[in-house]
Amino acid sequence: MQGWPTDATLFGLAAAFLALCYLAICGRDGASWLKTVLKTASVALLALVAFQLSNMMLLAVALLACAMGDFFLSRPGTENMVSGIGAFGFGHLSYAALFMLSPGADLQRIADGWPLAAALVLLGLVMLYLLFQKAGPLRWAALPYVPVIVTMGCLAMALPPVGALALVLPAALLFILSDFILAQEMFVLPQAHKLRRVTPYLVWSSYWLAQALFLLAFTVA
Repeated sequence: MQGWPTDATLFGLAAAFLALCYLAICGRDGASWLKTVLKTASVALLALVAFQLSNMMLLAVALLACAMGDFFLSRPGTENMVSGIGAFGFGHLSYAALFMLSPGADLQRIADGWPLAAALVLLGLVMLYLLFQKAGPLRWAALPYVPVIVTMGCLAMALPPVGALALVLPAALLFILSDFILAQEMFVLPQAHKLRRVTPYLVWSSYWLAQALFLLAFTVA
Protein backbone atom coordinates (compact mmCIF):
# COMPACT_ATOMS: atom_id res chain seq x y z
CA MET A 1 0.00 0.00 0.00
CA GLN A 2 1.26 3.44 -0.92
CA GLY A 3 3.05 5.08 1.99
CA TRP A 4 3.19 1.94 4.14
CA PRO A 5 6.52 0.39 5.20
CA THR A 6 7.11 -3.23 4.24
CA ASP A 7 6.21 -4.76 7.61
CA ALA A 8 2.91 -2.88 7.77
CA THR A 9 2.10 -4.00 4.23
CA LEU A 10 2.76 -7.62 5.19
CA PHE A 11 0.50 -7.32 8.24
CA GLY A 12 -2.20 -5.78 6.05
CA LEU A 13 -1.92 -8.59 3.51
CA ALA A 14 -2.05 -11.16 6.31
CA ALA A 15 -5.22 -9.51 7.64
CA ALA A 16 -6.80 -9.66 4.18
CA PHE A 17 -5.84 -13.33 3.78
CA LEU A 18 -7.35 -14.27 7.15
CA ALA A 19 -10.48 -12.28 6.30
CA LEU A 20 -10.87 -14.28 3.08
CA CYS A 21 -10.33 -17.53 5.00
CA TYR A 22 -13.08 -16.54 7.42
CA LEU A 23 -15.35 -15.59 4.50
CA ALA A 24 -15.00 -19.14 3.20
CA ILE A 25 -16.36 -20.66 6.44
CA CYS A 26 -18.56 -17.94 7.94
CA GLY A 27 -21.71 -19.60 6.63
CA ARG A 28 -21.12 -22.76 8.67
CA ASP A 29 -23.55 -23.33 11.51
CA GLY A 30 -22.39 -22.98 15.08
CA ALA A 31 -19.41 -21.47 16.83
CA SER A 32 -15.88 -22.82 16.55
CA TRP A 33 -12.46 -21.68 17.70
CA LEU A 34 -11.27 -21.66 14.09
CA LYS A 35 -13.94 -19.12 13.19
CA THR A 36 -13.14 -17.10 16.31
CA VAL A 37 -9.40 -16.96 15.61
CA LEU A 38 -9.77 -16.07 11.93
CA LYS A 39 -12.42 -13.44 12.55
CA THR A 40 -10.65 -11.76 15.45
CA ALA A 41 -7.13 -11.88 14.01
CA SER A 42 -8.16 -10.39 10.66
CA VAL A 43 -9.23 -7.18 12.41
CA ALA A 44 -6.63 -7.26 15.19
CA LEU A 45 -3.90 -7.17 12.52
CA LEU A 46 -5.49 -4.04 11.07
CA ALA A 47 -5.32 -2.53 14.57
CA LEU A 48 -1.63 -3.47 14.72
CA VAL A 49 -1.00 -1.60 11.46
CA ALA A 50 -2.87 1.39 12.86
CA PHE A 51 -0.72 1.36 16.01
CA GLN A 52 2.35 1.38 13.76
CA LEU A 53 1.32 4.06 11.30
CA SER A 54 -1.43 6.30 12.59
CA ASN A 55 -0.63 9.53 14.39
CA MET A 56 -4.09 9.35 16.00
CA MET A 57 -4.40 6.45 18.42
CA LEU A 58 -8.19 6.60 18.18
CA LEU A 59 -7.98 4.68 14.90
CA ALA A 60 -6.08 1.83 16.54
CA VAL A 61 -8.37 1.91 19.58
CA ALA A 62 -11.46 1.69 17.36
CA LEU A 63 -10.08 -1.26 15.40
CA LEU A 64 -8.97 -3.05 18.55
CA ALA A 65 -12.39 -2.56 20.16
CA CYS A 66 -14.03 -4.03 17.06
CA ALA A 67 -11.63 -6.99 17.14
CA MET A 68 -12.71 -7.61 20.73
CA GLY A 69 -16.32 -7.35 19.60
CA ASP A 70 -15.62 -9.95 16.93
CA PHE A 71 -14.18 -12.27 19.55
CA PHE A 72 -17.16 -12.00 21.88
CA LEU A 73 -19.82 -12.26 19.15
CA SER A 74 -18.13 -15.35 17.73
CA ARG A 75 -18.52 -17.20 21.04
CA PRO A 76 -21.80 -18.71 22.26
CA GLY A 77 -23.85 -17.31 25.13
CA THR A 78 -25.85 -14.23 26.01
CA GLU A 79 -23.07 -12.70 28.12
CA ASN A 80 -20.67 -12.86 25.19
CA MET A 81 -23.25 -11.25 22.93
CA VAL A 82 -23.79 -8.37 25.34
CA SER A 83 -20.02 -7.92 25.68
CA GLY A 84 -19.69 -7.92 21.90
CA ILE A 85 -22.35 -5.26 21.49
CA GLY A 86 -20.61 -3.13 24.11
CA ALA A 87 -17.21 -3.52 22.44
CA PHE A 88 -18.59 -2.53 19.05
CA GLY A 89 -20.40 0.42 20.60
CA PHE A 90 -17.09 1.61 22.04
CA GLY A 91 -15.49 1.11 18.63
CA HIS A 92 -18.13 3.25 16.95
CA LEU A 93 -17.70 5.99 19.55
CA SER A 94 -13.94 5.89 18.96
CA TYR A 95 -14.48 6.29 15.23
CA ALA A 96 -16.88 9.18 15.86
CA ALA A 97 -14.29 10.92 18.02
CA LEU A 98 -11.61 10.26 15.39
CA PHE A 99 -13.73 11.93 12.71
CA MET A 100 -14.47 14.95 14.88
CA LEU A 101 -10.83 15.47 15.86
CA SER A 102 -9.43 15.01 12.36
CA PRO A 103 -8.02 18.11 10.63
CA GLY A 104 -10.53 19.55 8.19
CA ALA A 105 -13.62 18.14 9.93
CA ASP A 106 -16.54 20.54 9.53
CA LEU A 107 -20.06 19.92 10.87
CA GLN A 108 -21.46 22.18 8.16
CA ARG A 109 -20.89 19.33 5.70
CA ILE A 110 -23.47 17.28 7.61
CA ALA A 111 -26.00 20.09 7.24
CA ASP A 112 -25.18 20.41 3.55
CA GLY A 113 -25.66 16.67 3.11
CA TRP A 114 -28.91 16.58 5.06
CA PRO A 115 -30.69 14.07 2.77
CA LEU A 116 -28.12 11.38 3.63
CA ALA A 117 -28.16 12.35 7.31
CA ALA A 118 -31.98 12.14 7.29
CA ALA A 119 -31.81 8.72 5.63
CA LEU A 120 -29.42 7.48 8.33
CA VAL A 121 -31.71 8.77 11.08
CA LEU A 122 -34.70 7.10 9.40
CA LEU A 123 -32.79 3.81 9.16
CA GLY A 124 -31.90 4.18 12.84
CA LEU A 125 -35.58 4.61 13.75
CA VAL A 126 -36.47 1.48 11.76
CA MET A 127 -33.72 -0.45 13.55
CA LEU A 128 -34.93 0.79 16.94
CA TYR A 129 -38.46 -0.39 16.16
CA LEU A 130 -37.33 -3.79 14.91
CA LEU A 131 -34.98 -4.38 17.84
CA PHE A 132 -37.60 -3.33 20.39
CA GLN A 133 -40.09 -5.74 18.82
CA LYS A 134 -37.76 -8.66 18.09
CA ALA A 135 -34.63 -8.58 20.28
CA GLY A 136 -36.31 -9.92 23.43
CA PRO A 137 -34.11 -9.74 26.56
CA LEU A 138 -31.25 -8.34 24.47
CA ARG A 139 -33.22 -5.26 23.42
CA TRP A 140 -31.85 -3.14 26.26
CA ALA A 141 -28.28 -3.90 25.20
CA ALA A 142 -29.00 -3.45 21.49
CA LEU A 143 -31.17 -0.32 21.53
CA PRO A 144 -28.45 2.14 22.75
CA TYR A 145 -26.17 0.80 20.01
CA VAL A 146 -28.39 2.25 17.26
CA PRO A 147 -27.95 5.98 17.97
CA VAL A 148 -24.22 5.35 18.37
CA ILE A 149 -23.85 3.89 14.87
CA VAL A 150 -26.08 6.59 13.36
CA THR A 151 -23.95 9.26 15.02
CA MET A 152 -20.80 7.64 13.67
CA GLY A 153 -22.26 7.62 10.16
CA CYS A 154 -23.34 11.26 10.32
CA LEU A 155 -19.98 12.42 11.69
CA ALA A 156 -18.21 10.64 8.82
CA MET A 157 -19.89 13.23 6.59
CA ALA A 158 -17.96 15.99 8.39
CA LEU A 159 -14.65 14.99 6.80
CA PRO A 160 -13.59 16.51 3.48
CA PRO A 161 -14.10 14.04 0.59
CA VAL A 162 -10.59 14.56 -0.76
CA GLY A 163 -7.68 12.15 -1.14
CA ALA A 164 -7.76 9.06 1.02
CA LEU A 165 -10.28 10.69 3.38
CA ALA A 166 -12.87 10.21 0.64
CA LEU A 167 -12.93 6.57 1.77
CA VAL A 168 -14.30 7.42 5.22
CA LEU A 169 -17.95 7.96 4.34
CA PRO A 170 -18.25 4.84 2.13
CA ALA A 171 -16.58 2.86 4.93
CA ALA A 172 -19.04 4.20 7.50
CA LEU A 173 -22.01 3.34 5.26
CA LEU A 174 -20.66 -0.18 4.73
CA PHE A 175 -20.30 -0.60 8.49
CA ILE A 176 -23.89 0.51 9.04
CA LEU A 177 -25.10 -1.80 6.26
CA SER A 178 -23.29 -4.70 7.89
CA ASP A 179 -24.88 -3.95 11.27
CA PHE A 180 -28.33 -3.65 9.70
CA ILE A 181 -28.04 -7.02 7.95
CA LEU A 182 -26.65 -8.61 11.13
CA ALA A 183 -29.61 -7.31 13.12
CA GLN A 184 -31.99 -8.92 10.60
CA GLU A 185 -30.06 -12.19 10.83
CA MET A 186 -29.95 -12.26 14.62
CA PHE A 187 -33.41 -11.02 15.51
CA VAL A 188 -35.79 -10.82 12.53
CA LEU A 189 -35.32 -13.55 9.93
CA PRO A 190 -36.87 -16.95 10.71
CA GLN A 191 -34.36 -19.77 11.12
CA ALA A 192 -35.44 -21.42 7.86
CA HIS A 193 -35.44 -18.23 5.77
CA LYS A 194 -33.58 -18.54 2.46
CA LEU A 195 -31.75 -15.23 2.99
CA ARG A 196 -29.81 -16.84 5.83
CA ARG A 197 -27.78 -18.63 3.17
CA VAL A 198 -26.19 -15.34 2.11
CA THR A 199 -26.43 -13.01 5.12
CA PRO A 200 -23.21 -14.24 6.82
CA TYR A 201 -21.23 -13.47 3.67
CA LEU A 202 -22.85 -10.05 3.22
CA VAL A 203 -22.27 -9.14 6.87
CA TRP A 204 -18.62 -10.15 6.90
CA SER A 205 -17.59 -8.76 3.52
CA SER A 206 -19.19 -5.34 4.11
CA TYR A 207 -17.89 -5.17 7.71
CA TRP A 208 -14.28 -6.13 7.04
CA LEU A 209 -14.09 -3.94 3.95
CA ALA A 210 -15.33 -1.03 6.06
CA GLN A 211 -12.56 -1.57 8.61
CA ALA A 212 -9.91 -1.84 5.87
CA LEU A 213 -11.14 1.36 4.23
CA PHE A 214 -11.02 3.22 7.54
CA LEU A 215 -7.43 2.09 7.98
CA LEU A 216 -6.45 3.13 4.45
CA ALA A 217 -8.22 6.48 4.78
CA PHE A 218 -6.11 7.51 7.76
CA THR A 219 -2.76 5.87 6.92
CA VAL A 220 -2.22 5.97 3.14
CA ALA A 221 -0.07 8.90 2.07
